[in-house]
Amino acid sequence: MEKLIKQIYKIFSSFQDLSLLMIRLILAYGFYEPAMKKINNFESIVNWFGEGLHLPFPLLNAILATSTEVIGVLLIFLGLMTRFISIPMMVIMVVAIITVHLPHGFHASDNGFEIPLYYSIMLFVLLSHGPGKYSLDEILFKKYFGAKEKEKKGT
Repeated sequence: MEKLIKQIYKIFSSFQDLSLLMIRLILAYGFYEPAMKKINNFESIVNWFGEGLHLPFPLLNAILATSTEVIGVLLIFLGLMTRFISIPMMVIMVVAIITVHLPHGFHASDNGFEIPLYYSIMLFVLLSHGPGKYSLDEILFKKYFGAKEKEKKGT
């Protein structure tokens, strides 16, 4: 019985890299449209940040949010510098939750914080586990450091 449980566990563990790829693709898809909206309507985003959300330095915040989302979509899709880009993208999600979604409650159907919370959790998974083997991070890490991250940690 113990052998069977170990085999089942090994099978389930083999899906880790695929699940990380799926998280990356969902996040890239989810951030793509808001990023393009910010690029295509940049002036209105600056106005909304300043007049609607009352954020300080609306131009600077719009530049930071837009550039982070656009670069983030590309990097997360490719699995390149995934852990590093996850941090500023989580910050964007926290700001979005506090400034836009929190007053509407939890449910996405009411413009609540449900979706940004899910995105934050997925970004945290990428921060803590990395992008998986189907990524440029994995390819470059092997090429330039000669080992996988897990081997370097000794696991």
